[in-house]
Amino acid sequence: MARYTVSVNTPMPADEAFTFMADLRNFAEWDPGVTAVEQVEGVGAGEDGVFDVTVKRVPKNLVLRYHTTEFEPSTRVVARAESKLLTSLDTITIAPNDDGSIVTYDAELTLNGPLKLADPVLKLMFGRIGDRAATGLIEALDGARVKADQR
Repeated sequence: MARYTVSVNTPMPADEAFTFMADLRNFAEWDPGVTAVEQVEGVGAGEDGVFDVTVKRVPKNLVLRYHTTEFEPSTRVVARAESKLLTSLDTITIAPNDDGSIVTYDAELTLNGPLKLADPVLKLMFGRIGDRAATGLIEALDGARVKADQR
């Protein structure tokens, strides 16, 4: 399993940050690894939201269908995608603070079946992919990265 976590201190109020992050259609706005997002069920963010997220992959792009599995307005959303190749679990939490809010994005990626043998390689690659996504998220939220001991 590969995991990447980033927390961003943003001037956005918690409700505004949650609205932006919980609507997975916004992934393409901040994650350079995402080329497109289409909502296939539900309307916007919510418990019934299902999204087809197209991610860059060689030799061709991969479409992952994310289902919203947890939805706690203003504080937490969890989305899960599973394909023959991998399982992705994305947890987004929002906490208000004096300056706006802190957005934490926690992504877990697990290879399925015999591909699990490549997990060590995936961990290395996922760190680089996560760094690029974190940079985009910080820019989209007009924020700054929070060090682990500041959360």
